[in-house]
Amino acid sequence: MFVLGIDPGLTRTGYGIVAVSGGHERAVTAGVIRTYPEASTAERLLELRRDIDGVLDDHHVDAAAIEEVFINRNRGTAMAVARASGVVMAALAERGIAVAEYSPSQMKMTITGSGSADKEQVSAVLAMRLGVRPMGGPADVADALGVALCHCQHLAVPRSIA
Repeated sequence: MFVLGIDPGLTRTGYGIVAVSGGHERAVTAGVIRTYPEASTAERLLELRRDIDGVLDDHHVDAAAIEEVFINRNRGTAMAVARASGVVMAALAERGIAVAEYSPSQMKMTITGSGSADKEQVSAVLAMRLGVRPMGGPADVADALGVALCHCQHLAVPRSIA
């Protein structure tokens, strides 16, 4: 199974694909999609859509997970992230790919055992579990791989029938 993780943003959207087979996870690909701040919001969202479509064209994806929009004091940032999230979710839905949403604290709790883990802790666990080197710089890629791995773990949890 291949799970795409997304850390949405209008300026930078992180993505990562995790493959799960035989109880082992490995990173398949990861990166950052950047848009031009000088462009209009509509043009930036279109560029994000085209780039996400490119990732989906290049890689098979069975399921996807996206980091939920974190509402903080900066309403403008929250709106930009929400717009980017919507564009990505629409691209996935158009292809029939189910999308789960996880809060940053849910992802951190699932990956590290602590919902308040810092970026270095998340990166270290991802490096160990996925066989990648610890990621420095912007956290977009680590967060995307983290949300993908979080979803993999939630998919593996047996669900009781109510």
